[in-house]
Amino acid sequence: MPLENDLSVSVGQISEKGLKQQNEDSIGLFVPDQPALTIKGMVAIVADGVSSAEAGKEASETCVKNFLSDYFSTPDSWTVKTSAQRILTALNRWLYSQGLSFHLAERGYISTLSILVIKSRTAHIFHIGDSRVYRLRDGNFEQLTNDHSARVSRDSTYLTRAMGMDLMLDVDYYQVDVRTGDLFFLSTDGVHDFVPRKALKNTLLEHDDDLQGGCEQLVDMALANQSDDNLSCQLIRVDCLPDPNADDAYVKLSELPFPPFLSPAMIVDDYRIVTEIHASSRSQVYRVEDLQTQQHYAMKTPSVNFEDDIAYKERFVMESWIAGRIDSEHVVKVRQDERKQTFLYAISDFVEGQTLAQWMCDNPNPGIDRVLAIVAQIVKGARAMHRKETLHQDIKPKNIMIDDDDHITLIDFGACYVAGVAEIESAFKRGAILGTDTYGAPEYKLNQRGSTKSELFSIAVVLYEMLTGALPFGEQFERCRSASDFSRLNYRPARDLNPMVPEWMDGAIQKALQISPDLRYEALSEFMHDLEHPNPTFMDKSHVPLSQQNPLRFWQGMSAVLLALQLLTLWFWLG
Repeated sequence: MPLENDLSVSVGQISEKGLKQQNEDSIGLFVPDQPALTIKGMVAIVADGVSSAEAGKEASETCVKNFLSDYFSTPDSWTVKTSAQRILTALNRWLYSQGLSFHLAERGYISTLSILVIKSRTAHIFHIGDSRVYRLRDGNFEQLTNDHSARVSRDSTYLTRAMGMDLMLDVDYYQVDVRTGDLFFLSTDGVHDFVPRKALKNTLLEHDDDLQGGCEQLVDMALANQSDDNLSCQLIRVDCLPDPNADDAYVKLSELPFPPFLSPAMIVDDYRIVTEIHASSRSQVYRVEDLQTQQHYAMKTPSVNFEDDIAYKERFVMESWIAGRIDSEHVVKVRQDERKQTFLYAISDFVEGQTLAQWMCDNPNPGIDRVLAIVAQIVKGARAMHRKETLHQDIKPKNIMIDDDDHITLIDFGACYVAGVAEIESAFKRGAILGTDTYGAPEYKLNQRGSTKSELFSIAVVLYEMLTGALPFGEQFERCRSASDFSRLNYRPARDLNPMVPEWMDGAIQKALQISPDLRYEALSEFMHDLEHPNPTFMDKSHVPLSQQNPLRFWQGMSAVLLALQLLTLWFWLG
């Protein structure tokens, strides 16, 4: 991973049992090496096992140990928030289930928890209970968390929220900027409840260069002030943040030179060029033979047009990084090789077959079932990327490979959005390559952030084209640049071009192609379900008998008619 980071911190921490028989607090801190420091950040965490619970000590230790181990095992492409929340949800469920064995929730596995994650130039804070996170900046001492507790008397409070207390977890999440020199202070109530706020601030100011000494002094002060609880605290000083100078911070992106123009029979790092597969203004793709294994692969090389463009270089290297983290038979695999590269290029599996664009030319009238089977695979590939918080953002026939067995593989990740990488502050403006006008969702043209619903739109356009050989809004779609332009578009039913398309399937496609993302399906799985199972909502009711459209109204009407006939007959006989 080329995104180097100069984040560095100094720390001090302490955890004492105090006057209690055992220490039910737990603390942890981990500053990983690169590249994890850039991708995941560093973590500080404090937990206070509830004394009245039977397993408070086990609960706090479980929270700290499991979070630290699991957080750095989550996908690199996930955001801090996604990673932490999924871990905490699982942790809470486990603690709660263990606590059920004590029959009373308040006597189970319960702990407070405060977590600080510093990634790039942002601090992410997750908090539940009455442990705390503070920040000292330029003399301003600020409590960043709010206690989840209620006071029942002058000397008694109880927790309203904690890990393991309830099956449904409600964790506070805060996101604040970070500056060099910021000092973060995490503590359990055995410290901050017994050291006045002013004394806390002054101690931090006095021990700016001796963080461990500061922690020890705060514990001593709390004990002197009659603290009868466990005492734990941490101090994290931010000494250095990622360098804002692009030439320094991203120097590794420039270490490898761009390769020269390649032609058949040339050899690069034991890869022999077989033939050129594709060339554009942004890159070239070659079929190559690995002379060490005699296997064939695809080599993608950057265009010399962007040799001085650092944002382009980052995106080029990111393509391999992304592909290496997606595990799906419908997403092209990147080749991990330890051999030293002399040029900047990427090696991936060579996918046999042709592009879906060429396939559509060769198969102008495919069967409905065959088309649905192909689209189902496209959806599976896209969903595999979405599970890693990654959007392809350029799903189109030319980026979809299909072999003789109709097996689908998504390729080309040059336009991908990776949520976890987007959190890393860049020293330069990252290029925004948001797919192709013909297949890209309207929100991209309106400078709005894409989502999984944007991917849904692109897949629906591809599906429509496979079924009809045309585009759902015609050529007018590509000319749209504003919301008013899009509002004038008219969807042409697929059935008008291909009578074999069922009306309910056409209705599902139309819903997926709504201009507003809010009106589309919430999930790709819902779209696939409606494509494969007739949805009555999309049926044309004009040809359906009233007895089937609305049975209740039908029989109410019939009853009214019969009553009228009976009254008419009675009148006739009486008259």
